[in-house]
Amino acid sequence: MRRADRLFQILQILRRQRSPVTAAALAEELETSKRTVYRDVADLLAQRVPIRGEAGTGYVLERGFDMPPLMLTPDEIEVAVLGAQWVAHRGDAALQRAAQDLIAKIAATVPERLRPFVLEPATGAPPAWNQAPDALDLAEVRASIRAGTKIALCYRDEAGRESERVVWPVVVGYRESTRILMAWCELRQDFRSFRTDRVVGATFLKERYGEKPSALRARWRATLPRRGEPPKGVRAPSSRG
Repeated sequence: MRRADRLFQILQILRRQRSPVTAAALAEELETSKRTVYRDVADLLAQRVPIRGEAGTGYVLERGFDMPPLMLTPDEIEVAVLGAQWVAHRGDAALQRAAQDLIAKIAATVPERLRPFVLEPATGAPPAWNQAPDALDLAEVRASIRAGTKIALCYRDEAGRESERVVWPVVVGYRESTRILMAWCELRQDFRSFRTDRVVGATFLKERYGEKPSALRARWRATLPRRGEPPKGVRAPSSRG
């Protein structure tokens, strides 16, 4: 790997990690020696790159550091395009348009030699078959998730029974033919999953649910299984919610 590429990759690794990254971990991913990592980090510091830490402790890239835009490798372009293709087939209308715009922006911005990786990728996401229609405005749901506000749902389970729920939305999950809203349910006093195609009606409330969205997500993640077991207190999407 060229030195310039290695320096850029060090920044990429530090950028994607929230906790300090040791020289040993950097050396393992870059397939080089710790001595080389120490030297490369010193070079970056000499260029006034805001890296905190020291050998033996780990390194952190301070927030706010701007890297040159769209310095993407061919593999990164393939990843971005493949992900955008998947969303363009399975996302809601707003995300589908955003995915198509993203592909166009990447194609217009990357160097000419990399453009075939965008326009003629070696990978592709197949279209979704028998996709259930949404009965819920997912753009509004995403806005509620970011704002930390509640949603009042009228929900119909697989047996046709309807119930009224007030939920604290956490995240929207995408499956092959269905979309799932994970949320804290005030009625059940626990996290529940709701298929968006089974939502009969929804009212997006202005009322906040009293904790930060990041804290709610952390509580939800704590319920997730570690080895494939069903999460405690969270019903499968095919259940009545």
